[in-house]
Amino acid sequence: MQILDGKLLARQVKDELAKETAAQIAAGGKVPHLAAVLVGDNPASQVYVRNKVRSCEQVGFHSTLIKKPVDISQEELLHIIHELNNDDGIDGFIVQLPLPAHLDEEKITLAIDPEKDVDGFHPVNIGRMALGLPCYLPATPCGIVEILKRYEIPTSGKEVVVVGRSNIVGTPISILLSRKEKVGNATVTLCHSRTANLAEHTRRADILIASIGKPNTITADMVKEGVVVIDVGINRIDDPEAARGYRLVGDVDFPGVSPKASYITPVPGGVGQMTVVSLLMNTLSASKKAIYG
Repeated sequence: MQILDGKLLARQVKDELAKETAAQIAAGGKVPHLAAVLVGDNPASQVYVRNKVRSCEQVGFHSTLIKKPVDISQEELLHIIHELNNDDGIDGFIVQLPLPAHLDEEKITLAIDPEKDVDGFHPVNIGRMALGLPCYLPATPCGIVEILKRYEIPTSGKEVVVVGRSNIVGTPISILLSRKEKVGNATVTLCHSRTANLAEHTRRADILIASIGKPNTITADMVKEGVVVIDVGINRIDDPEAARGYRLVGDVDFPGVSPKASYITPVPGGVGQMTVVSLLMNTLSASKKAIYG
């Protein structure tokens, strides 16, 4: 069993991005600029955004953090998005999800200019991805592809089972791995909460991607020997012995499944690390006008 080390890969990608950014600036190009809009005081969202801002600094990007109270109106948030869409100094921006319940996430996402949608959530970018056209890939699926590519894990002709059909992870990664690409050409089964006999599907998987949002759902009896496991889940469970009173676990029962796996991502330290660098990769592309010209 080999650990798919997201921390190590993230450092490598950040080093590459820092060099590419420095060369771009030295050649007279602009400093890439990422903005993030954070609404409310969700602790997890605050951590994610703080990591993104810090990562920008590490690779030589400019970053702007726009913090707004939890009771911001939809009209005010849409106005902020309009301003960011029209700010030539901002190459790309994200609106950190989830949003408070009174805000319409779909309308907010649709309001973002696809050319600045470095999260890759806008239907234009999702549609271009499905057609194999240049686009900003959703950050977490992009991170998964980078892990598979950099560890040279073959996907062509393999049975891939994705558990979870969200628009952020499950559905886009199922599309990406079925495309005619070097990391692709797989036969993909997309499972979800209504799938009957889930274990019958997961036991066929050469590559299993778990994105369910429920801790330790995938157990040892649900996978075959030699499976490659990509665990997207990050779940807090109570642990009185932990310093913070909780610990983070994935959607996969790591102690049970890892002895059967050929490769497996840890939680934390796996996919989450690559999600952030994928966002940086999209922002650098945006600064170069590499996708939309």
